[in-house]
Amino acid sequence: MQHAHTRPPTPKQVDFARHIAARLGATIPSDKINDRASLSSWISEHQSQLKTRTRGGHATSRQVEFAERIARAKRRAIPDECFRDAGMMSAWISSNR
Repeated sequence: MQHAHTRPPTPKQVDFARHIAARLGATIPSDKINDRASLSSWISEHQSQLKTRTRGGHATSRQVEFAERIARAKRRAIPDECFRDAGMMSAWISSNR
């Protein structure tokens, strides 16, 4: 139910919220999707989660390529956890140059 003082979200705002939800595997509560201010708060909260998750996310393709070249040259295996964490991959690369 929409109150007289609430404004509906813009189509761009809804699209952006859906993009964030898809990336996080989250759902947007129905009471948030119909109110501009509520949806804006939801976006802010979940966008910070997305940034946090991305920052500590999987190793980039460039990191993997570079690490694989090092691993072949030094005949070493890259630990599996390095592929799941960009920071760990960076540390592995630095310690194996």
